[in-house]
Amino acid sequence: MGFVFAALSVNGAAPDRAAGPPQVRPAHLHIVGSTTMGPLLREIAAKYRLLHPEVTIDVELGGSLHGLDAVRAGHAQIAMLSRALAPGEHDLYGIPIARDGLGVVVHANSPVEQLDYEELQAIFTGRMEHYHVVGAQPGSASNALFARYLKQSLDTFRPNAAVESNTERMAVVAACENAIAFVSVGAAERAIAQGVSIRLLPIAGVAASMANIRDGSYPICRSLTLASREAPTGVARSFFAFCLSAQVNGILSAFDFAPYLD
Repeated sequence: MGFVFAALSVNGAAPDRAAGPPQVRPAHLHIVGSTTMGPLLREIAAKYRLLHPEVTIDVELGGSLHGLDAVRAGHAQIAMLSRALAPGEHDLYGIPIARDGLGVVVHANSPVEQLDYEELQAIFTGRMEHYHVVGAQPGSASNALFARYLKQSLDTFRPNAAVESNTERMAVVAACENAIAFVSVGAAERAIAQGVSIRLLPIAGVAASMANIRDGSYPICRSLTLASREAPTGVARSFFAFCLSAQVNGILSAFDFAPYLD
């Protein structure tokens, strides 16, 4: 009987199992960081999962610095940074996937048509007090980029409110006619097209638009970057490659971002 059982195992059951579909191990990606990139990455993740349904992807917001901290601590595999890696962050592996810029928005009914460099410095450092100034929360790459453009240290910024996301900052401006904020140009263009009562101001005489970001004429530009602790492998490597492929160009356009390599 033992011989018969062994023979059936070899000649019957085993081939049937081998002929079945291969078992796919489930995988999980935890992506943390930039509020500018969060909605974009959620859409990219949804499209990626159509091709790889065995992969679960969580996208958590909280700002670029939060994303870096999570990756360095091993709590996430990928950080979203709405800027390039800084010189002191070259221990990380970063890939820019898109381009965006920061624009200054005011209420649609505001009489202000443009503000010069010195006026912007005075407004965001609290020396021009008749504006309700809306900044990003501490740790946001938007704060750092805007401060760098104004040649100010972050501790000189004096916002009346610090609000996490572009959508929330634009909502404050749309509700308050003397409010002013800096937000993603792509997000602002999309909101304006949807009827949100805000208006983008030109910067240094250049209109704040994705077209001017693409051609390099707009002065407050940034790359949108994915970062990991080391060169990604496995599902993380596959996801990085997907984010760099032409398969996401339609999603980038829908969010008014430009592919990093146009």
